[in-house]
Amino acid sequence: MWMNDKQAPPQTFDLSVIIVSYNTRKLLDDCLASLLAAEVPPGGLEIIVVDNASTDGSPEMVRDKYPGVRLLACPENKGFAAANNAGTAVSQGQYVLFLNSDTRVEPNALAEPLAYMAGHPEAGALTVRLTYPDGRRDPDNHRGFPTPWNALCHFSGLSRLFPHKPRFNGYFQSYADFSQTHAVPVIAGSYMLMPRALFDRLGGWDETYFFYGEDIDFCYRINQAGYQIIYYPHVTVLHYKGASSGLRKESADIARPPKETRIKVAQESVRAMQVFYRKFYSQQYPALLTGFVLAGIQVRGWFRIVKHKLT
Repeated sequence: MWMNDKQAPPQTFDLSVIIVSYNTRKLLDDCLASLLAAEVPPGGLEIIVVDNASTDGSPEMVRDKYPGVRLLACPENKGFAAANNAGTAVSQGQYVLFLNSDTRVEPNALAEPLAYMAGHPEAGALTVRLTYPDGRRDPDNHRGFPTPWNALCHFSGLSRLFPHKPRFNGYFQSYADFSQTHAVPVIAGSYMLMPRALFDRLGGWDETYFFYGEDIDFCYRINQAGYQIIYYPHVTVLHYKGASSGLRKESADIARPPKETRIKVAQESVRAMQVFYRKFYSQQYPALLTGFVLAGIQVRGWFRIVKHKLT
């Protein structure tokens, strides 16, 4: 692992932005340009890019084009959680923003949410309104925990039949007022702002996960610690979604990773669901139900993996 030669001396900032990068050079370039154009928090800002062994020239682009950005280039890809932990370990911010490389921020996307967090100590994490390029809201950034009931309603279609009924829509919580700031159980790691002190207290991201699931895990632990997770819709961030994984249609036109990558990510997404359920739910529900849920995850995952093997 190495860093840019041009580094500022150690100091404390209001905010550290951690960006994990994997073969998204053009999107990363756009993301960094948007960050540098954003309003800087009063106490300063640092940007740290952790590159997970990209082969598309991403590290060289950061080093040559953004000398003020701190670069950690990993010799191997150990996953999203491990990279976020590595970036945070060298950061100096009182708050940490975990931001995907396939995002593009507006001028108010840093200082305004940070000011909200500073004024609300009960908030353990915060996200903003993430939207796709076509303007649709990213539903994965506002959801409930995948309990057996929530998952059943979601995958069976009950949630679509009763979109405004909390009982049947606990997965994506589409009944919420998305124009108002409110607490939500789960947000995505695409934009997750949190106090550095709480990050350290919780032990950071769980590196058992490689890709997918680690943000739900982190949110579960933030809730367990007694903090709220805030959905702050007054700031919008563009999200191309899935550019590194290749599993999302939202980014299919701008990023198409090789088949091996897509299959690996599909496999890890299945494993992540199994890891999360065993970690948090296996002791809460009867063994028969646990076995049924894990079998369902495996079957659904098998179809997902086969799909990418055939495309």
